[in-house]
Amino acid sequence: MTVWGQLEPLLGKVQKPARYIGCEDGAQTPAHDPASAAWLLAYPDTYEIGLPNQGLQILYEIVNERADGVAERTYAPWTDLEVLLREHDVPLFSVDSHRAAAEFDILAFNLSAELTYTNLLNLVDLAGCPIRSADRSPADLLIGAGGHCTYNPEPLAEFLDFVVLGDGEEVVGEITAAVAAWKADGKADRGEILRTLASITGVYVPSLYDAVYGDAGELLGVVPNDPAAPELVEKRTIADLGEWPYPKQQLVPLTEVVHDRLNVEVFRGCTRGCRFCQAGMITRPVRERPAEQVRTMVAEGLRRTGYDEVALTSLSTADFSGIDEVVRDTVNDPSCGGQVSVSLPSLRVDAFTVAIAGEIQKARRTGLTFAPEAGTWRMRQVINKLIREEDLYAAVRSAYSQGWRRMKLYFLTGLPTETDEDTLGIATLARNCVAIGREYHRGASVTVSVGGFVPKPFTPFQWFGQNTREELLRKVFLLRDELRKDHGVKLKWHDPKASVAEGLVSRGDRRMGAVIEEVWRHGGTFQEWSEHFDLRLWTDALERAGMTVEDHVYRHRTEDEVLPWDHLSAGLHKDFLWQDWRDALEEVGLEDCRWTPCYDCGACT
Repeated sequence: MTVWGQLEPLLGKVQKPARYIGCEDGAQTPAHDPASAAWLLAYPDTYEIGLPNQGLQILYEIVNERADGVAERTYAPWTDLEVLLREHDVPLFSVDSHRAAAEFDILAFNLSAELTYTNLLNLVDLAGCPIRSADRSPADLLIGAGGHCTYNPEPLAEFLDFVVLGDGEEVVGEITAAVAAWKADGKADRGEILRTLASITGVYVPSLYDAVYGDAGELLGVVPNDPAAPELVEKRTIADLGEWPYPKQQLVPLTEVVHDRLNVEVFRGCTRGCRFCQAGMITRPVRERPAEQVRTMVAEGLRRTGYDEVALTSLSTADFSGIDEVVRDTVNDPSCGGQVSVSLPSLRVDAFTVAIAGEIQKARRTGLTFAPEAGTWRMRQVINKLIREEDLYAAVRSAYSQGWRRMKLYFLTGLPTETDEDTLGIATLARNCVAIGREYHRGASVTVSVGGFVPKPFTPFQWFGQNTREELLRKVFLLRDELRKDHGVKLKWHDPKASVAEGLVSRGDRRMGAVIEEVWRHGGTFQEWSEHFDLRLWTDALERAGMTVEDHVYRHRTEDEVLPWDHLSAGLHKDFLWQDWRDALEEVGLEDCRWTPCYDCGACT
């Protein structure tokens, strides 16, 4: 029932054995039952990256509360352990009870970054399961996925049995019930369970669809090949976030992880309408958690976990209607001795106030990151990030006046219509922020972080041709040279090579699956990690598949072109997205629709 006896002797030979032992506060060891559907929930990156993932923790708790389901967790073993696992014939295992993956019914992945796709294939293979769904028997694992990347699952269509679009809280229970019933019937026909899953709102079964191509290789559509498959798969949305106060038992690891703090989601969705932001588009509409529930989750979570930092998470936390009171109550909670620090990971510049800054600084100051995204007002109108310079400077002044000495500004480069003047505007904003800071502290500084823009599905920029690697590098070096003598500004940038690979798979069709498989078979795992990323693996695999970077990454799309995800719905009208794309090119900004008349994007219906 467990591989611990085989695994334990190997742990002394790897860098971080604590990644694989489990035993976290909040961990569960559910009793497996032949009548229950057993989930192995996977994050396709290291334990340190995957453990804090809230989506995985939420589903872990929900399934384990059910009488017909059990859930355990697994993460990608680092390269040192993978070598040993393969050498000693030890399969992928859960960290909770160290059961072999093959003892579960479902291996389900949370996909939040495209460059983890090769890790997904690696984990399926380590589990002893055929990597292609067409090769699996009724006895094999069902391979599923959810998360933001699944809004274009076509590059993984040959490898996944089912995909969940949207919120998972309700649909995970329906999938559990369906799989438990299939088990009770003896798992006679794999096609039967796939057709049942396809009937659940929010679930897409790729094998029930065919991708159709024209004579020139252009995609003509993705169409059902089975009566059980709907022509359009709608995303799943939970209406009331207050009904799902999860996670109730956040996992507290024994070893250091990223975001090692209490995390409480205050609302889901965003209507600011930033045109580059996939998360803001696909998670509409906005659903706030009741402020009293947030306070309760924070207070109980801090007492249970022993953390002294809490992150209030959302896509734009300062927009939460009860943010001032929640921050004040958390910082001043007498049961915590006034030692709790509050982190607001997603701050809108124009919603950050002196009052919020004053409350946060009462305890240990956490890092402050503001995201203007673009260097000029013209460019911010294009991307609909309607933040004026005075908004940024007011937020920066609020922070510096309350004792901060350093902060980070995040920008994108390679945005539609971007000019060198827009790029150099980033340097101007950074210099002015440092100047404000030095009114309060002689050593005030700003770190500018620049990422290459990758267009994503279900955004107005899904038709935009991504900047080439060479053009992104030129813009970064232009900015670097401009800031070379500014000692108060530190510049960091994301490798444009990785942006090229991300562009390949974020908007690719089913043919991209062969590329992903080739990269994996040539050793291309952990492509999110700079020390393992290799663009040559991707370009060579693309060439062998008869495709080009120019066609799949750098080319602009037309209005009438079929997109690989047109048979899926994020709740947004395609004509709304096209009009928003035209508005972007005309530099027309749209105000937040929470406070203005409806733009009929489709999400609220």
